[in-house]
Parts: sequence; C-alpha cells; structure tokens
Amino acid sequence: MVSGAGRRVSVVGCSGSGKSTFGRALHERLGYRLVELDALYHGPNWEPATTEEFRAKVADATCAEPWIVDGNYLTVRDLTWGRADTIIWLDYSFPVCFSRVVRRTFRRWWRREVLWNENRERLWWHFFRRDSLFLWVMKTHRSKRQRYAGVFASPESQNKTLLRFETSAEAQEWLDTLQPHPEPPLADSVQIQA
Repeated sequence: MVSGAGRRVSVVGCSGSGKSTFGRALHERLGYRLVELDALYHGPNWEPATTEEFRAKVADATCAEPWIVDGNYLTVRDLTWGRADTIIWLDYSFPVCFSRVVRRTFRRWWRREVLWNENRERLWWHFFRRDSLFLWVMKTHRSKRQRYAGVFASPESQNKTLLRFETSAEAQEWLDTLQPHPEPPLADSVQIQA
C-alpha cells in the first residue's frame, strides 16, 4: 500500500517527467505552498542565479512548512531532500520524457507562453546550442535514474516516505487517494523575482 504525503514534499524525476505538473496537482490537492526551483534559478533573460543566491532563495522558501518543491538541482539537494519528509520520484521511461520535452518546448514557443521572470521559450536554443534541453535529456536520463535509485536505496533516505511512480497512471491513482484540502491553497507558488 502506498502511503500519503508528509508536510515537506520533494518531487523529482528526469527532465520531461512532469514534475511541475505533478507538483501543481499536489498543491491543488493538499493546499501546500508550491516552490518551483526553475522559478528561483532562472532570472530575467534566462540569467541563472549564482549558487549563493539560489541556495539563499531555496533555504528561505523551505524554512516554513508545509511545502512542495519540484525540481532536481544538485546544488540545493541538501536543502530540498535534507528537509523533505517525503520524496516522490516520477521514474518514467526515456521515450515518455523525451517526447514530453519536445511537445512542451514547441507548445511554449508556439503560444509564446510566459515562463519564470518573464522568460519565453527560445526554440532555436534546443537545436543549435550545447545546452539544448533535447541533448540534456538524451545525456542525463539514464544517469539520473541510476542516481535516484541509489538515493532511494540509501540508509539516509529510509526515515523518509519514498514514493516511486513508473507511469502517469500510477501517479494519478495515488493523487486520487489523497483527501482534498478543505481550504484554498496557501499561495499559487513561490516565484521570487530576481
């Protein structure tokens, strides 16, 4: 039987696994504050926060519970995973993650969706730059899955609630077991402007 969520939840998974979408669904269900790591990391014009700035923002966003953090940044993992009482791993296959990244990128670009700190998707980045998200998914999907499997098996994680979903259907089935929060969510999300 899969257990429920605690009051400090970290949602992780490979790029394209749907961490943000799942985090929003969990936020709507539980009413916890949602902390989007991408929103704290990417400044205007996609300028990245320095490590010190990023860590300070994440530390501040996770100092009071309850919260849900979505994201995988290694530089703040000690803060997010260290403070979390529940880690949810969306462990989806490479074809699922890659196809989602491609569809999401094209949708954001076509609709000119405004992302964090007024940024918009730049389609050409993903075809002509070394930091292409498409290349990133291809290069990191396997290693991230191996890393998360190691973390889930480590003794340090055994005092946490560890949930691993291998399909969207499994994740949705678990979400459907949660009792809706009786009050409106605390806030839509934590998006500290740079």
